[in-house]
Amino acid sequence: MRPPSLALPLRRDFPSFWPKAGLLTLLFLLLTGSIVVATAVGSVAVPLPVVARLILNQLPFIHFTGWEASQEIIILTVRLPRVLLAALIGGGLAVSGAAMQGLFRNPMADPGVIGLSGGAALGAVIALGSGLAFHHHLILPAFAFAGAFGTVLLVYRIATRDGKTPVTTFLLSGMAVGIFMVSMMSLILSRLTSVAVVGEILFWLMGGLDARGWIHLKVAFVPILLGSAGLLFFARDLNLLALEGEEGAAALGMRVKSVQRILLLLSSLVTGASVAFTGTIAFVGLIIPHVVRLIIGPDHRILLPASFLAGGIFLVGADLLARTVISPEELRLGTITSLVGVPFFLYLLHKGIRDGGR
Repeated sequence: MRPPSLALPLRRDFPSFWPKAGLLTLLFLLLTGSIVVATAVGSVAVPLPVVARLILNQLPFIHFTGWEASQEIIILTVRLPRVLLAALIGGGLAVSGAAMQGLFRNPMADPGVIGLSGGAALGAVIALGSGLAFHHHLILPAFAFAGAFGTVLLVYRIATRDGKTPVTTFLLSGMAVGIFMVSMMSLILSRLTSVAVVGEILFWLMGGLDARGWIHLKVAFVPILLGSAGLLFFARDLNLLALEGEEGAAALGMRVKSVQRILLLLSSLVTGASVAFTGTIAFVGLIIPHVVRLIIGPDHRILLPASFLAGGIFLVGADLLARTVISPEELRLGTITSLVGVPFFLYLLHKGIRDGGR
């Protein structure tokens, strides 16, 4: 007898990929446009054609001229790396959120739920509180990434028994470990005597992209892009889990536990690398996948890349607001995303209660 094919349920319940390819193209064009606009806008406005020529001039065999030296410094040294990093991190947070919601089949699943953000924050507080972060600009991201990754490994170890990792146990363990990390962070903060260091820690915890440059973009590029590509590789498995559940997927031949472990590892890699360079940026992984899912449906083959592009657009816009609303000062980026995310989270909570009462 021929073994059941994993492709059959997908063909039955999900539409073809190609009719939605136009939407991905539109999102890519919107992301490109948002990057150009966000790079042009700031305390010193630079005309859009000049920005476009400066960016295109970085490509091989293109040689534009006709701008001032100060404009080139502002665009290429200050704004462009920051905007590109915002697009990369927004995409990474959104795609990892979409993957975790599909993996846990829970619309409120978010990288922060499994304690990842708390672990990253604790790592950053240790780096700042010990003074190590002031010796090199990459030490703070390294500690934050180590904290995030170590937390996920700890949660996974706690929740795993006899080779099995129940989703509910994993989520509850993540919440408990996340609360423990926050408590440890509060303890360290209460013991610090330097007002400057405490201020620096609070500044980082509120999230932001100030003073981020090409070196941060280069270091973040590989883990976020590779991790996101890896999540996309498992889009069909996420579809199968959504359709059949764990038992049904296992009956169709999927190695469910292995897939779950790899998806958790990839999501942690992407989120940890993102949080390490921005501080705590909440709710991007919660909001964006929901909005995209409402527009294009639940097919993860489309949902994951669309969430990446939409997340990039969202964070580029949020960062633009953060640095222009009260210019020359800046709002914290985490404040902007929380102002949008908290009402959306409450809406989801209210909707869940209302639907559950029917």
